[in-house]
Amino acid sequence: MPTAHAAARAVFVVFAASGFAFASWASRLPAVRDGLSFSEQEMGLLLLTGSVGSVAAIPLSGLVAERFGTARTVLGFASLVVVGLAVAGYGVATGEHLAVRLGLILFGVGTGVWDAAMNLEGAAVEQRLGRAIMPVFHAGFSFGTVVGAGIGIVVANVGVPVLWHVVAAGAIALLSVLIAVRFFSPNVVAAALPDGVAMTRAGSADGADPGEVTPPSSGITGLLSAWRESRTLAIGLVVLAAALTEGVANDWVGLAVVDGFGTSDGMGAAGLAVFLTAMTAARLAGTRAIDRFGRVPVLVVSAVLAFVGVLTFALVPVLWLALVGVGLWGLGAAMGFPMGMSAASDEPRRAAMRVAAVSTIGYTAFFVGPPLIGLVAHTTGYRLAVLVLLIPMVLALVLARSVRPLPSAAGVKR
Repeated sequence: MPTAHAAARAVFVVFAASGFAFASWASRLPAVRDGLSFSEQEMGLLLLTGSVGSVAAIPLSGLVAERFGTARTVLGFASLVVVGLAVAGYGVATGEHLAVRLGLILFGVGTGVWDAAMNLEGAAVEQRLGRAIMPVFHAGFSFGTVVGAGIGIVVANVGVPVLWHVVAAGAIALLSVLIAVRFFSPNVVAAALPDGVAMTRAGSADGADPGEVTPPSSGITGLLSAWRESRTLAIGLVVLAAALTEGVANDWVGLAVVDGFGTSDGMGAAGLAVFLTAMTAARLAGTRAIDRFGRVPVLVVSAVLAFVGVLTFALVPVLWLALVGVGLWGLGAAMGFPMGMSAASDEPRRAAMRVAAVSTIGYTAFFVGPPLIGLVAHTTGYRLAVLVLLIPMVLALVLARSVRPLPSAAGVKR
């Protein structure tokens, strides 16, 4: 089996590849909008298409990872992401919106399961290392998005077609994944079990006697069991709030900068890059913050920063000050998702199904967010529309204590 440090480096690369593929598409949304001649509402519905694929696929991600292991799951669904990007890019080039929608469905399915599987592998590495490291993996995702958005700025300004851009980006991402998964654990679910025996202590999340040793549920039974745990559901809502806060920025900041300030597509991509750079910086610093202060205080501070950032971006009429707000927004959006995934994985033997449940709840953000912002933006414009994010930020504050580590979580402060 690869060492924990080799596996950690591999997980970082896979997260970065996922972020790179995503941002390569997101950075070209103004060009996609122009190529299809879509209104705000039509763009919201278009982005919803990819979310449908993710939300439909993620509930089964735990079963897929349990059956095939994280390495094969990540590689297989990363390949689907590349196919989806190629089909969507072809649709933009030809003006065929149905092809774009089909490509986004494939992209959404691939991204969702890839995301859940790499988080599961990352949680297993975190458990092996005995300290908080999940934010660093998500910093890898953010690093990938920064690189993807930066390249997007260049290719948008020089007029590279969306099709050639996203196909090349997808190929680079897939090659990185192909190399990295060789260093994953052979099967994270099996590796979490002592001597191959599927045994765990009940009661850490469902109120049973903590001294009673019982086999953890697997398959459909294990998946349904995770959905009956109040802590898992609360963590899912925290991740939902974080995903909305992050996802709305990924989807709409570029368009909001372009339309809200009457500037160029390149400046729109720059606005997205500011957000993603701030997220990357916060995630790189996040492990030290969690180790020193604990998950709950970090989550509370993050929600407050995001609240202030969204208000600033939406209400300040000066571009550079609005971009400062985008930076604060990025700092605040950085930590909720990785801490939620770590919290869902505090018990390795039950991690696969809990991560699947939490990811499903979280990914409904990508189902609700695009059409909601598009609908509101039709009346208010993109910048004011993002004020709806203040509601999930309050939700995250209310449920912040749900991410406290279980007693069995090694090396993580409360």
